Amino acid sequence: MVEPLAASVHIPVLRDAVIAWLRPQSGGRYVDATLGGGGHTAALLDASAPAGRVLAIDADPAARARAGQRLAAAITAGRLIVAAGDFRDMAQIAAAHEFAPVAGVLMDLGLSSDELADRARGFAFAVDAPLDMRFDPTQGATAADLLATRSESAIADILFQYGEERQSRAIARRIVAARASAPITRTAQLASLVAGVVHGRPGGIHPATRTFQALRIAVNGELDALTAALPQALDLLAPGGRIAVIAFHSLEDRIVKQWMRAEARGCICPPHAPVCTCGRSPRLRILTPHPHVADATEVAANPRASSAKLRVAERM
Repeated sequence: MVEPLAASVHIPVLRDAVIAWLRPQSGGRYVDATLGGGGHTAALLDASAPAGRVLAIDADPAARARAGQRLAAAITAGRLIVAAGDFRDMAQIAAAHEFAPVAGVLMDLGLSSDELADRARGFAFAVDAPLDMRFDPTQGATAADLLATRSESAIADILFQYGEERQSRAIARRIVAARASAPITRTAQLASLVAGVVHGRPGGIHPATRTFQALRIAVNGELDALTAALPQALDLLAPGGRIAVIAFHSLEDRIVKQWMRAEARGCICPPHAPVCTCGRSPRLRILTPHPHVADATEVAANPRASSAKLRVAERM
């Protein structure tokens, strides 16, 4: 059995459902494209024992280090490969490890609780921290850099497009006015600025929730990465192999749903074409016409599961 992740605060969402849908078997190869807290990886290893193998990918060096310690036995046994990188490079990473074709691919698009709990990363506004938000803290611009350099209209567009924030223009205007006096470098600064514009309802989400989501997505290019990763995952799958994707907000879920429907439909000819001329065959069979969601028991134990939507499809 894989050792439990005792030191991790992350609880894997829809873990049992993922295992039920992916049906891991001994001798099978599986990709966990979003290692995170390692809970899904551990479950895949357990379910595919004794000879199943998992390639787990994550851009976050802290996540990889945790997995290296807690799943050391699986790594030593040759059953687990922990790879550095973004899942947008899934095909390249799999090729580098000669890890194809595979029987299943999992993509859990949520931010891990370990990342939220790391005060130095700036993902959350519950505690004051540097406004970073990068999955890989060694590369790219931070959220503070973005707020310091983008125009008011560009910031408003980010907040509206990635956070679906209705007050995006007012928030952007407040940010630009505030940065004229002092740089916005802390999570508490930003949360306070947003709360001065967006007035939350009692019992509702924090006024800054959508702003923080939007900035995190923009900093890490998450939606572009998802769009790039999905076809790579399909190419890695053997016939009969399955892809499972867990999304936590409508933007991600919409991309996954539309992609699966397009691959299940096959033909991409214009709707008005009298006959199909593209010759494109369906590549996927959708197994979840409606997304699988957590039941009341799981939500009570893990509130993060309340917004999770799992979609699964099978390679034809």
